[in-house]
Amino acid sequence: QTVEHGFPHQPSALGYSPFLRLMAIGTRSGAIKLYGAPGVEFMGLHEENNTVMQIHFIPDQCQLVTLLDDNSLHLWSLKQHGGASELREEHRFTLKGPPGSPPSATQITAVLAHSSREVLYLGTESGNIFVVEAPSLRVLEDRSIPSEAVLQRIPEDNCNRRSCELVEALREHPKNPDLILIGYSRGLIVLWDLQNNKVTHHFLGSQQLENLYWQRDGSKFISCHYDGSYTQWPVSSDNRQPEPLENTVPYGPFPCKAISKIYWQTTKNGLPYIIFQGGMPRASYGDRHSISVIHGSQQTAFDFTSRVIDFFIIFSSEPAAEFDDPSAMVVLAEEELVVIDLKTPGWPAVHPPYLASLHCSAITCSHHVSNIPLKLWERIISAGSKQNIHYSTMPWPIDGGTNIAPDPPQRDLLLTGHEDGTVRFWDASGVCLHLLYKLSTVRVFLTDADPNDNMNTLGEDEWPPLRKVGTFDPYSDDPRLGIQKIYLCKYSGYLAVAGTAGQVLVMELNDEDAEHVVDHAEADLLQDQEGYRWKGHEKLKTRDGPVQFEAGFQPFVLVQCQPPAVVTSLALHSEWKLVAFGTSHGFGLFDHQQKRLVFVKCTLHPSDQLALEGPLSRVKSLKKSLRQSFRRIRRSRVSSRKRRGGAGNASEVQEANAKFDQDALQEMELAPVQRKIEARSAEDSFTGFVRTLYFADTFLRDSSRHCPSLWAGTNGGTVYAFCLRVPPAERRMDEPVRAEQAKEIQLMHRAPVVGILVLDGRSTPLPEPLEVAHDLSKSPDMQGSHQLLVVSEEQFKVFTLPKVSSKLKLKLTALEGCRVRKVTVANFGSCKTDDYSENDLAVLTNLGDIQIISLPFLKLQIRYPCIRKEDVSGIASCVFTKYGQGFYLISPSEFERFSLSTKWLVEPRCIVDMPEVTSNNHVHNKSGVENAARKS
Repeated sequence: QTVEHGFPHQPSALGYSPFLRLMAIGTRSGAIKLYGAPGVEFMGLHEENNTVMQIHFIPDQCQLVTLLDDNSLHLWSLKQHGGASELREEHRFTLKGPPGSPPSATQITAVLAHSSREVLYLGTESGNIFVVEAPSLRVLEDRSIPSEAVLQRIPEDNCNRRSCELVEALREHPKNPDLILIGYSRGLIVLWDLQNNKVTHHFLGSQQLENLYWQRDGSKFISCHYDGSYTQWPVSSDNRQPEPLENTVPYGPFPCKAISKIYWQTTKNGLPYIIFQGGMPRASYGDRHSISVIHGSQQTAFDFTSRVIDFFIIFSSEPAAEFDDPSAMVVLAEEELVVIDLKTPGWPAVHPPYLASLHCSAITCSHHVSNIPLKLWERIISAGSKQNIHYSTMPWPIDGGTNIAPDPPQRDLLLTGHEDGTVRFWDASGVCLHLLYKLSTVRVFLTDADPNDNMNTLGEDEWPPLRKVGTFDPYSDDPRLGIQKIYLCKYSGYLAVAGTAGQVLVMELNDEDAEHVVDHAEADLLQDQEGYRWKGHEKLKTRDGPVQFEAGFQPFVLVQCQPPAVVTSLALHSEWKLVAFGTSHGFGLFDHQQKRLVFVKCTLHPSDQLALEGPLSRVKSLKKSLRQSFRRIRRSRVSSRKRRGGAGNASEVQEANAKFDQDALQEMELAPVQRKIEARSAEDSFTGFVRTLYFADTFLRDSSRHCPSLWAGTNGGTVYAFCLRVPPAERRMDEPVRAEQAKEIQLMHRAPVVGILVLDGRSTPLPEPLEVAHDLSKSPDMQGSHQLLVVSEEQFKVFTLPKVSSKLKLKLTALEGCRVRKVTVANFGSCKTDDYSENDLAVLTNLGDIQIISLPFLKLQIRYPCIRKEDVSGIASCVFTKYGQGFYLISPSEFERFSLSTKWLVEPRCIVDMPEVTSNNHVHNKSGVENAARKS
């Protein structure tokens, strides 16, 4: 496993180091991820798997501290090893109170990493502040700040014992590191002198405190409160009791939600940026996740698509700089990362180069295409750039570290299909999975949503001035729009996508916007079948007349399967201009050049009623299958009684039942290691479900003439082969494509067919359409005899062609006790020499193992454990690449990338150097830092 792509699942904490220019994200499962310049990524995992509550970088160091929800502190360091930096956990520590003290006495609520880099201040629920030495994480008891010590130095009439409960915020004075601001939950704020252990100023807020922020020059600070207000406080040099300068409720006068965090940023033009989270009117906008930015007369409340976890502002961190001059706001929401450019008028969003929100609509399928030709790549990028005109052009602001990984050797695309009818094209060549282009199929159909609706339109006098930002939108207008299968031909630029309601769209790439009519054709897969009635969803309604499409892939024909069941398999042959599609009822072939249906074949078994219920009545089918199982058990018990001659006495019945239970138990005990392959009944549900489709130019009728062919494999272990007659190019539009069934193979064990492959005379898999024409593959050997490989869930079987006689088989389930879930041909190149490569089968099983099996002799080469066997959705989402890599979903928003090949490895290799340190009051010896870096 090499790298995780996408957005971390359930993020819980955010940190940023202006010194290293790195961002850290913690998650609820205990992961911590660091990001810098594109390609600079680090990952760590806390052993405890607890939620990361807070992340704090130690100033001017390659170190950070994490606080978990079990109240433990962990110190992490970036250290160089083998020419690259690594993230390592150095120490862990749990704060313990005196014997008999309640847990609240040491429950950490606030952490301050002091600029001296020697200590951490830990505020607790009890109001006490503990001091911990860094990096050893040892408590310095003599330096702690007990709440009693603070109370003694405040006039009694101003506060009581409960005023110093729960430390909400700790902030170091920006100009004097000996002063820290302590904010208590009930509104009391004190400025504490660390040298003399005394309170220099105290400030009495009337509202519950949420957070504090120092202004750059240290003359004022801002407090924000539970009632949606913020207050400016002056810090005078004398000891006079300070009064608040100004108390503001930005969205008052009605009750407002808490402002949980605030920034006050100074600028050269004198107008500050006031940036705060929350504060919305409770009654009308209490459910919004907002961050407001105010700069002079400009005010925008950015409305996020999911809960805001935390945010930070990137501003000038040079100690000598007079002003903050903020450049960007980085917001970690629960489902995506949003960066706002504060320099450009209108404050546009910045397109992130990583941390893509893959699940902005739920992923329903994926398809990988290796080694994309440059021309197609440029055209896809051009179409995508026209969609990104609303984004800011500012360079990515989080740019720490240096990416030292080699450049990707080729251009790879990962296409993801989504529930809302979109297909997203991702650059999967390197460490950063980057969105290139988004295709929507919605325009072809009539749905409830109007594509011209704009959520962002606001009246000029709208208050609060909300503006939607972010791309996360999990709600689909219609679940039937969901994309189920994708096939892209990288040589011709043809794309076929198929959906949940039996829709198959064939598209071609157009560099300009265009308006045209999409041709429609229907494929009735229940031809000549009497007495069937589809109980599932209806087909999608299509738009009449011309449809406006933006530049990119534009549909020119729609094939609608009837009944409109989920499309379960798809194949495209761009040289023959044919597309094949299959559902749970049968399969069909469509000529997309003549826009004509060639044939359909119904594969439905007469007793298979479940296939007609559709996915939305699956609950009924589950009950039905359970009923069937119990009936089968009852039947087997009755038949065993009958065999013994009538009902017999009670002991005979008991014996029969015991025998049945013993057989069942034996079957269960076999499961983990091996399982008998038994013929399944043809009456099992979904036997007609078409699992795989495959085009091949091979010997089907006799060994002297080869011809185009289409192969289909079903859930019931049947393989159909059709001979195709494709007219030559000069008569292609005049003569129809003809098809004739040539073969039908029934596997004895009736296991679902998951893969079909034809090997040429050299035992090499046949090349892809147009691959030979583009000089990217040798011509297939048509002199020697061809072989057919049929992969079922339970075994691999090689047949000779054209006779289809069994030649070789590998019974995987009988030997290993597992079933095949995914199979593909992978080319493995040698990392030592460019002269050697071999083709093997990469196989993923239901146990989450990956096995490499040799071709054509079907010998198991190696086995790797990859995905947890309990992770059914991870196994279902796995997609292999042509060169021995793969992707699978480890959460709805993240792909794990893995490699089976030593030659094709895509993993982060980066280095983080210590910049020269100059902090506000300390100038550190550079050679000392260099020595430390050299040692590490």
